[in-house]
Amino acid sequence: MDKRLFVLDTNVLIHNPMSLSSFAEHRVVIPIVVIEEIDQFKKGVDEKSRNARQIGRFLDSLRSRGSLQDGVLMDNGGIIQVTVNKEVTDTAAQLFFLDRNDNLIIGTALYCKQKYPDHEVTLVSKDANVRIKADSVGLNAENFETDQVKFEEMYTGWESRELESDAWSAISGQKYLPNTYGELCPNQFLRLIDKSAPEKIRTLRYLASSNSLYTLQNYLGQEVFGIKARNFEQEMALDLLLDDTIKLVSLSGKAGTGKTLLAMASGLQKVMEDNKYSRLVISRPISPLGKDLGYLPGTKSEKFNPWMQPIYDNMDILLSLHEEIRTDNNKSKRKPSIEDFIDYGFLELEPLTYIRGRSLPDQFIIIDEAQNLSPHEMKTIITRAGENTKLVLTGDPYQIDIPYLDSTSNGLSVAVEKLKHEDIVGHITLDKGERSKLADLAAKFF
Repeated sequence: MDKRLFVLDTNVLIHNPMSLSSFAEHRVVIPIVVIEEIDQFKKGVDEKSRNARQIGRFLDSLRSRGSLQDGVLMDNGGIIQVTVNKEVTDTAAQLFFLDRNDNLIIGTALYCKQKYPDHEVTLVSKDANVRIKADSVGLNAENFETDQVKFEEMYTGWESRELESDAWSAISGQKYLPNTYGELCPNQFLRLIDKSAPEKIRTLRYLASSNSLYTLQNYLGQEVFGIKARNFEQEMALDLLLDDTIKLVSLSGKAGTGKTLLAMASGLQKVMEDNKYSRLVISRPISPLGKDLGYLPGTKSEKFNPWMQPIYDNMDILLSLHEEIRTDNNKSKRKPSIEDFIDYGFLELEPLTYIRGRSLPDQFIIIDEAQNLSPHEMKTIITRAGENTKLVLTGDPYQIDIPYLDSTSNGLSVAVEKLKHEDIVGHITLDKGERSKLADLAAKFF
């Protein structure tokens, strides 16, 4: 059976408004109840509302090409159809409460299965419970996986190789080596280990332009705004963060590995000490852990403060380590505060809600908790980067607070996989916890 028909759930379109173009030459059916649900989302100012409006505009534009009820032929040979028929099969009527939208969508898929017997009908939904219910009535159900990656095979940014003693001796002391170790991604790190003496290790970084491996050039053990790397993973991360030729750095890993602290220290070093960028911009998605507190009083800054508390915590650590600042080459004993940096224009804390549409040149931008972004939101953020801007993404793919996102489909994981072959992009997965033994145990066993 070559012909396929896909019935889309609302969450697929809200997750990615361009998903309608992802089904090639096949027929795509949108139940009328999906249009009704999308209509409820269109009036807000968040990403969900913008996506709802974009879907509405796209479907409206199709009306000039034909009848949506009969199906509109697309350039790729596919057909997009909006079904207003709420008829359902006897199976659906007997098994479901049809006053629920999810069940009406499943009922529409069952109706399509009867109406198009020559098609393989598939219900596409990012809601696991909808897929389970669809399967229970004999429907083929799938997740929307266009942007998914295989998390267990996700690019880590580094790997280890064991060498025999004679091979190790041949490379010992050399600052660069021709690549004889197979296919590597640009800016990937290789840790070469002497097989007979595992304590002998060399960490090298691959440069695709010369197809060679070089010793670390940017981080050589020095203090970066008061901190030093505590393990080899952090050394590799700092080498990417301090390299101005790398325009996008992503740091992923479990809680307590130092992702945010390393990014902030590097940003402050580049802005305050090295004067490489005009400003450090830090932002993060607004997503609560557990029940939300509701509306917060005050100005935009006062409303945003609770969400930025982790940034304040890391800033306090860095300022306590970096005891003094320099003003006109004179040392000041007064400990600066985060408010000082904001007042001087060196630091900006910005909600992601307001970053859309901006152009940010000559800035060091950190997006914390990037795993809570969809791939579409990630694209929106990366395209904000202007000339001479460095963007750093940090996050833990296992700690996701947004419905319909998981470790394989979130914006951080997708960005790592899609951009790993680019010369101006680098990634490191950190695994060794440095916050505390207790935090490391919690991240490991829960």
